[in-house]
Amino acid sequence: MGVFATTDGPSATGHEQVVFCQDTQTGLRAIIGIYSTALGPALGGTRFYPYASEDAALADVLDLSRGMAYKNALAGLDLGGGKAVIWGDPEQLKGEALLRAYGRFVESLNGRYYTACDVGTYVADMDVIARETRYVTGRSVEHGGAGDSSVLTAWGVFQGMRAAAEHVWGAPTLAGRRVGVAGLGKVGKHLTRHLLDDRAEVAATDVDPRAREWVRANHPQVELVDDVAALVAADIDVYAPCALGGTLNDETVPALRAKVVTGAANNQLAHPGIEKLLADRGILYAPDYVVNAGGVIQVADEIEGFNFERAKLRATKIYDTTRNILRLADEEGVPPAVAADRLAERRMAEVGRLRTIHLR
Repeated sequence: MGVFATTDGPSATGHEQVVFCQDTQTGLRAIIGIYSTALGPALGGTRFYPYASEDAALADVLDLSRGMAYKNALAGLDLGGGKAVIWGDPEQLKGEALLRAYGRFVESLNGRYYTACDVGTYVADMDVIARETRYVTGRSVEHGGAGDSSVLTAWGVFQGMRAAAEHVWGAPTLAGRRVGVAGLGKVGKHLTRHLLDDRAEVAATDVDPRAREWVRANHPQVELVDDVAALVAADIDVYAPCALGGTLNDETVPALRAKVVTGAANNQLAHPGIEKLLADRGILYAPDYVVNAGGVIQVADEIEGFNFERAKLRATKIYDTTRNILRLADEEGVPPAVAADRLAERRMAEVGRLRTIHLR
């Protein structure tokens, strides 16, 4: 039997709604965070991860859902920000019944939240969840969906990296630059290919031996290093975090030798103030929720009937968005993360206000 608990209205964190979901028979424990619906229904993926505690799961979903609101706003989407986490080891717990139970909780929100893939969930999982709810994106091509959203996530990160390279070195290319990719999962693999096609040198690391073997087999020219600490301290021009967030912290930033940070991971900054620490060291940080918006652009396009070329064109515009934010940051004398926040908050406020104009 499912257990459903929700908190509505503005919270101390600014969230509109936080939903706790539990189904004891399947072992489902999930939290859905809706940060804002000012621009439209909240859209954000479902992360399946073995958190150390419920407090850790809650902290992650609150951070991620807020980030999705800002990401969707800067991507020009008419969608708000939300996120969900399922607490547990997906290799042990994930099954049809659990995913369908989760889908029923999503359906109960009546379209306030659309889910999609994230860490620990895949296209096939979305197809199962969709058997219980209409509010799912990132489905398989066979079911009319967009397929793997990591394709355009990586493409968008590459566009943001091109804009950062132009800002620092004067040309929108990574040719001749050495890029350190931390995480060779769904996005990191595609990003590595784009970088090699652009004639960049790539160093990389991943905790999963299978990912390392994949790189050895497919891209032997990539230099594999032992771990993230070694990559951060390596002689690289660009650092691309593409796994879990929080890797830019008080220990890693002082050791970082790169001049640019641009990657796919969400919530890369461990805490507020890291963006200033990066700026003080002369390191350009292209905000994660700006450059990694390609995936959400892809799954959002699916809601209106997916067209890959249209979605890719929208994701390519991440180059222009990143360029504009970096220019605004220079003009206002603030870190790029602050400039991006201001633009996102402005759009949420200005467009969200239009809902007060009542139509007959």
